[in-house]
Amino acid sequence: MSENWRKAGWAGAAIGVLAAGAAAGVAVERVTVGRGIRKKARLALDAAGPYGSLRGTPGTVRADDGTELYYEVDEPERPLVAPGKRPRLRRAPEPVVPTVVFCHGYCLSQDSWHFQRAALRGAVRAVYWDQRSHGRSGRGLAQADGEPVTIERLGRDLKAVLDAAAPEGPLILVGHSMGGMTIMALGAIDPALVRDRVAGAAFIGTSSGRLGEVTYGLPAAGMGLVRRVLPGVLRALGSEAELVERGRRATADLFAGMVKRYSFGSRDVDPGVARFAERLIEATPIDVVAEFYPAFEQHDKTAELAVFAQLPTLVVAGGRDLITPAAHGVTIAEQLPDADLLVLPDAGHLLMLERPEEVNGRLADLLGRAGAGAAAATVGRYGSSTAHPAP
Repeated sequence: MSENWRKAGWAGAAIGVLAAGAAAGVAVERVTVGRGIRKKARLALDAAGPYGSLRGTPGTVRADDGTELYYEVDEPERPLVAPGKRPRLRRAPEPVVPTVVFCHGYCLSQDSWHFQRAALRGAVRAVYWDQRSHGRSGRGLAQADGEPVTIERLGRDLKAVLDAAAPEGPLILVGHSMGGMTIMALGAIDPALVRDRVAGAAFIGTSSGRLGEVTYGLPAAGMGLVRRVLPGVLRALGSEAELVERGRRATADLFAGMVKRYSFGSRDVDPGVARFAERLIEATPIDVVAEFYPAFEQHDKTAELAVFAQLPTLVVAGGRDLITPAAHGVTIAEQLPDADLLVLPDAGHLLMLERPEEVNGRLADLLGRAGAGAAAATVGRYGSSTAHPAP
């Protein structure tokens, strides 16, 4: 057997280990429900769900390597009543509360904040942006030249977005998973900005380091094999992106099972929300998945959390999160004396989609502690997962 075939065999074994849990969960559906019916169901969910439909004023900024970063701004509104006239809405000339900046996670986009955006819409100035190579942002130019992705690079990207979309005034930074790591990196590269302008921070389903120890719900023995071969597997898959994407589409129901297993902790997730998460993740090209993956095992920002220690902070973790386990959230909270720690026992990784009411409620508390009391009241009013203000 040649060396290449032997490597291919190990790669196949590793992928098999990762997929085994999800495959078991969808096996019965595969033999009892026709593929055509499943496809129609996915299309119906896509058409029915308003998730990800909220849009703001668009903008772009160039990162320091020239990559185009896309962001949107939602401005606050206030009602004005003139004598004899019906109330109308007028844009506030100046932000009177902090700008809330949302940083999304790996293989997602700014649309993953749908429920939080619905709750905050019109109440506070908010910025939503797409990380490089994700969503509507451009592919990383430095990566095209062979530079590896690092969390520090993402911190510099966030700084570029802040300079363009929120150059003045207080900030509240909210990050999920990779987005939380991005905020930590910003604190490491520009602690003066955090000290001078950041009024509060939220770390949701994220980690400050030691991700190399996470087993993703698999036996520890199997993870040793996976860790050795997975980076090479992803690089190989990334070099055959078109072929892999065709294969991913052909096994859509297996992929959906994996997304559900690693995104949510409870069984009663709204099917529309689950399908929305699937769409977000499947929109990330496999070569982008491969580019970003190595950065997480190198990520270590526990010591750098000190710059946030004197600020109002929120830490939210899922008790069934297989990607950034709850213990990682506890570690973050231990470094932040003023942290409000919320562990949701039955929730998984996509906390803001799976448990929006609880997440929005704690965000409301954070906004109040950080000086955005009026916005906090509005989040409380529209914090339900059924709130979908018109775009």
